Amino acid sequence: MSQSKVYHSAKAALSGVVRDGQTLAIGGFGLCGIPEALIEALHDSEVKDLTCVSNNAGVDEFGLGLLLQTRQIKKMISSYVGENKEFERQYLAGELEVELTPQGTLAERLRAGGAGIPAFYTATGVGTLVAEGKETREFDGRTYVLEHSLRADVSLIKAQKADKAGNLIFNKTARNFNPDCAMAGKITIAEVEEIVEIGALDPDEIHLPGIFVQRIVLNSSPEKRIEKITTKAVESV
Repeated sequence: MSQSKVYHSAKAALSGVVRDGQTLAIGGFGLCGIPEALIEALHDSEVKDLTCVSNNAGVDEFGLGLLLQTRQIKKMISSYVGENKEFERQYLAGELEVELTPQGTLAERLRAGGAGIPAFYTATGVGTLVAEGKETREFDGRTYVLEHSLRADVSLIKAQKADKAGNLIFNKTARNFNPDCAMAGKITIAEVEEIVEIGALDPDEIHLPGIFVQRIVLNSSPEKRIEKITTKAVESV
């Protein structure tokens, strides 16, 4: 009988998988749909010299911000990093390597990696710093830049529900980059809020097949921080 995909803790799910110098793809958009428990366990593991592929870099003291504080990340491949002061400090001090990638291009680089496509042409970034040093080519009179796909040694993702075979359902927009990250990883670990028996999920409701998921860990009560709380001032009557 094959080994169960379900692990009793985030620490156990990472055990024997994460090592120094790896490339990790981390799901989420801002703080929405990030694998909170897995990131904390990665922080506690003290692995270092990591290259992290993620749309955002977390915020100070939460999400990937935890790994930045402890200098476990060597390089970030990201789209938006504006909410993290420690990220800014490390980058400006030359302590952190950064590869900024347009958001759609980042998603496609991950998707292409998961689909076995080594590279693709896109018009996004032509004539900007994004295209510097990259091959360009004309198609139908328009210039395109060649972007290489992304693959990860390990992908850490977040879903709402899984069955024990690793089939996943995501919660609305918390799906975001998670499926692309999952497919781009050689080993994918999914943090989920609920685990059900095989056969309990309607096949038509499954967003990501279990073939892409090697390990599952339950986190039934994630913190789910809001990146930036904006409220309207109460008007006096």
